[in-house]
Amino acid sequence: MRTTKWIQGAAIAGLAIFSAACGNHTQPAGQQAQESAATFQDFGNYEVHFNALRTDGLTADVARTYGIQRSTNRVMLNVTILQKQAEHAPRKPVDGTVQVDAYNLNGQLKNLEMRRVAEGEAIYYIGEVSIGGTEILVFDITVTPSGESTPLKMKFSREFFSS
Repeated sequence: MRTTKWIQGAAIAGLAIFSAACGNHTQPAGQQAQESAATFQDFGNYEVHFNALRTDGLTADVARTYGIQRSTNRVMLNVTILQKQAEHAPRKPVDGTVQVDAYNLNGQLKNLEMRRVAEGEAIYYIGEVSIGGTEILVFDITVTPSGESTPLKMKFSREFFSS
């Protein structure tokens, strides 16, 4: 699938802001989350982009700005809904509802409340969850773009290591 720089930027706007690579500081000690194969899913008129990272990878300023607790045992999930436009046109971030069930492989449900963040044209949803030791988290994501009645559902898992 063809993606443009703008699409990638809009889809991960929140992560770009939160990325530890944006600052001039060293990486936190310990292992970070392992990347999953897919970071978005195509649903015809929409794409839903998602990613999760340990919150100690955020800069202190970014964490403070967005009210996120930096910790080796906390994970942040970021979800963005993009509507497809005319062929070769950039995707447009849209509002919607985002509900996520997160659980580990032992079936323990993790409390994860998503909240909307808007910056300019970018719209994304973030939520935090705690982890203990080494955990594989499964995220069941249900998104309903504004004006639509059919929910879009996806699932992904990621392994995290806390210190």
